[in-house]
Amino acid sequence: MSDNSNPCPQCQSPYSYADGAMWICPECGHEWSEQDTAAAAAGKVYRDANGNQLVDGDTVTVIKDLKVKGSSLVVKVGTKVKNIRLTDEGDHDIDCKIDGIGPMKLKTEFVKKA
Repeated sequence: MSDNSNPCPQCQSPYSYADGAMWICPECGHEWSEQDTAAAAAGKVYRDANGNQLVDGDTVTVIKDLKVKGSSLVVKVGTKVKNIRLTDEGDHDIDCKIDGIGPMKLKTEFVKKA
C-alpha cells in the first residue's frame, strides 16, 4: 500500500509508507518524519538579532564591534552593510562587502535589519 503524497526525499520512490510518526522507504531504507519534510520544503529562514527575517539584498547594521580575523581592523557598531547575500557555507550566514574593509562574512546574530 503506497502513499504517493509523501515520496522518499532521498530516492523519490513513490512506495513510502507511514509507521507511526515516521515515514519509511522500502527501496532505500531511508526514514524521515513529517517535520523533516516540512522544514526542507520551507528552506532555512535567516533572522537578525531582533528576530526580523533577512533576505538577499537587504541592508543591515552591525550591533557589536567585530574584530576582523587576521587583521587589526575592527567593524564598528552602527556600520551599515548594503546588499547582503545569505549563504549556508560554514558557520557564517552573510557574505558582504564593507566599505573600507572589503569582502567579509558575518553572522546574523551580530546584525539588525536597517
